[in-house]
Amino acid sequence: MAQNIIEVLEQEEIARLNKQIPAFGPGDTVAVSVTIRDGDHTRVQVYEGVVIAKRNRGLNSSFTVRKISSGEGVERTFQTYSPLVSAVEVKRRGAVRRAKLYYLRDRAGKTARIRERLVRKNVEKAE
Repeated sequence: MAQNIIEVLEQEEIARLNKQIPAFGPGDTVAVSVTIRDGDHTRVQVYEGVVIAKRNRGLNSSFTVRKISSGEGVERTFQTYSPLVSAVEVKRRGAVRRAKLYYLRDRAGKTARIRERLVRKNVEKAE
């Protein structure tokens, strides 16, 4: 019973936050707009990379994005409903068969590429 109350409260809090987060998954390339504080002023920085992990835990949901910066692999974990994450934009969909893409850490260059998932449009049938 207590578990259900907590879940209901979390769902209400998510609805109250009113964040528009698109559906994305592992293998997708996303651009995350993050608010950065530099001393006394703030700015928005875009962090673009491949989602290698997604953790669905209600209000505590998070996802990990990996990108190559100056030839070095950089991973960053974002809380999905954090006030610091202002927007998430899906750049391209990736066709992967795993929920966690940690194997990309050991790969470099062309071997780390992910095929693009082609989304089929609703085509009218020819009569």
